[in-house]
Amino acid sequence: MISPVKIWRNQKKISSLRGSEGVIVSWTMIRVPPSGFSSQAPYPVALVQLQKSRIVCQLVDWDTKDLHSGQKVTLVIRRVIESPDDGVIPYGVKAKPV
Repeated sequence: MISPVKIWRNQKKISSLRGSEGVIVSWTMIRVPPSGFSSQAPYPVALVQLQKSRIVCQLVDWDTKDLHSGQKVTLVIRRVIESPDDGVIPYGVKAKPV
C-alpha cells in the first residue's frame, strides 16, 4: 500500500503533469486487473508521448473510437484505486482523450 509520505513526496511531480497534452503512442486493454482495480476492468492503459518525456497511465472518460495511436490526450488527476485499507485515498495522473 502507498504510504501518505510517498503520496506527499510525489505531489509536486503529479501537479506538474496536470494539464499536459500529448498523444497516444501505444495502448493495451487490462482485462484481469490487480487488486484494488477490479471495479474498473476492463480499462485501457496507454504510453503517452508528452513534449519532453513519455508516461504510461490509465485512460479515463474514453470511448472505443479514442483508442488509437496518435489520439490527443490531456493529463488529469484522478483517484488511483477503489478504497484503500489504510484510509488514505491516493490520486495520480491519468490521460483523458481530447
